[in-house]
Amino acid sequence: MQQKILLTECTDETGLIAKVSATCFEFGLNIIRQDEFASEDNRFFMRTVLEGDFSKNHESKFLRCVSAKLPDDAVVRLKDKGTLPRIAVLVTKEAHCLGDLLIKSYSGSLHAEIVMVAGNYPDLGDLVAKFNIPYHVVSHDGISRDEQEERMMKVIDEYDVDYIILAKYMRILSPKMVAHYPLGKLINIHHSFLPAFIGAKPYKQAYDRGVKIIGATAHFVTDNLDEGPIIQQDVIKVNHRYSAEDMAKAGRDVERIVLVRALNKVFDNKVFIHGNKTIVF
Repeated sequence: MQQKILLTECTDETGLIAKVSATCFEFGLNIIRQDEFASEDNRFFMRTVLEGDFSKNHESKFLRCVSAKLPDDAVVRLKDKGTLPRIAVLVTKEAHCLGDLLIKSYSGSLHAEIVMVAGNYPDLGDLVAKFNIPYHVVSHDGISRDEQEERMMKVIDEYDVDYIILAKYMRILSPKMVAHYPLGKLINIHHSFLPAFIGAKPYKQAYDRGVKIIGATAHFVTDNLDEGPIIQQDVIKVNHRYSAEDMAKAGRDVERIVLVRALNKVFDNKVFIHGNKTIVF
């Protein structure tokens, strides 16, 4: 028996769950788990884990039948459960997020295959080499941002990846590079509890403001700096004894945890993008 994940999004109306469930029954598919949510602006989201026969023709017919019973604007997708997405990781010099991703991918607790790492400095190449993963240096020295990004996109696109993870990649992406990839493919970890302290040096900003908590935010990348749909956040407590450097040191642990939690949610097809928000099951 195969397991797949049915993702449904459409205008909300009475009977949607019953219609999808009945279609699953008609095709002999067993519902293992189902999560749903109706938003205040009348949108319906559902994630259904199914088990059964998913031969090619059977799968296509099933999707057509589900769509036919739903509102005209319905988007229905069927995803393989257990298939590891291919990811590229972009870095600069900080190792904590990258190192955590490499270890968790190696141990199987990150539900993805890291197929390449690229950075604008060579500093993390030796770390990546320990995991037998290609590391590419795409330097920004002596060239324009546009040229550096063209080179970076060329390297990334050679690997046919499903997601690109900005794991402390300290370069602001241009609108051109963001537009090169569909919304949802670029994921960033920001060292702040957004929307507070957007941009550079958030721990210095937090220290100057005298905050009592610091945090991290994983979000999808859009043209608006650090304002894309939020996937996961967390915080820790700090106090007046913490310097900006102490806050940054403590914040690295939160960044690691938040990034992996967010990625596993995305890789397990538990995240819907809805405007500038997310629905996370």
